[in-house]
Amino acid sequence: MRAVKNLLVLYTGGTIGMLETPQGLAPAGGFEPRMRDYLATNPHAPTIGWTLRELSPLLDSANMQQANWLAMCDAIVEAVKQEGHDGVLVLHGTDTLAYSAAALSFLLLGLDVPVVLTGSMLPAGAPNSDAWSNLCGALSLFETGVADGVHLYFAGQLLHGARASKLRSEAFNAFAALPRHREGQRAEQVPAVLTYCQPRVPVNLAVLPIFPGLQAAHVRALIDSGVKGLLLECYGSGTGPSDDLALLKVLTEARQRGVLMVAVSQCPEGSVMFDTYAAGSRLRDAGLISAGGMTREAALGKLFSLLGAGLDVATAQHWFALDLCGERAQ
Repeated sequence: MRAVKNLLVLYTGGTIGMLETPQGLAPAGGFEPRMRDYLATNPHAPTIGWTLRELSPLLDSANMQQANWLAMCDAIVEAVKQEGHDGVLVLHGTDTLAYSAAALSFLLLGLDVPVVLTGSMLPAGAPNSDAWSNLCGALSLFETGVADGVHLYFAGQLLHGARASKLRSEAFNAFAALPRHREGQRAEQVPAVLTYCQPRVPVNLAVLPIFPGLQAAHVRALIDSGVKGLLLECYGSGTGPSDDLALLKVLTEARQRGVLMVAVSQCPEGSVMFDTYAAGSRLRDAGLISAGGMTREAALGKLFSLLGAGLDVATAQHWFALDLCGERAQ
């Protein structure tokens, strides 16, 4: 770890910089002078040098899309490779903060600088806001030294970018690393096609929870929409309605059509282990692959990174099964 000397603050919007409008809180520009004023008048604030860039358009993170992930990725790579920044702080809304942290964990593989995402539950300037404490805490990390890779910092916790989830909608300690079982073989070397050097394109992906009453027609409708990757949130250790032959047929046909289908567990603890129950084995035999103990956010971000790089299904499945940045293994 090394102290960062030339930090880029990438402001994407989110609650941290929102201002009140007749319709409610909304993203607002001009955050740099507010940030400089606060740091200049707070004697305990970090003194690290930084430059702020606003990403356009500024977003309520509820509106975050794959194209915005790609724009963030491009801005970060440009800042490091062309402008000489040796660290990046991303200010981001909390609704999709864990999704963006996970996606960037895979999109920025091989970029040897620390990237930290943070935000706040209340806007900067609001009474008792957590905005400045989160921002200053993140700045202090860069000032003292933080490991390369993508991280999420919130309420005093530094979390792995591909392991964090938002668990609370109102509390300041909104994020945590779920206690999910992790096992998997670490990739010996990440090929260039999976690093930040490889351009990505948007991918038609879908997430579908398994629930009592799920019908084959529901899954078929998703498949017929042209999805390239389907993330199924299964029960427990990776089970589902395995006696539903019509559903199994739809899944089998989808795999034959080249859809990459991944299973994550709906449970906050544990992992997918298909062989525990016959109901899981049948889903595996229909073409699902296990995400192990990966979170929904990590599995979705990884699918996007692999398929967005143009990999065929077999190659994407191979790399999905390996740990690329700590998402699957300790």
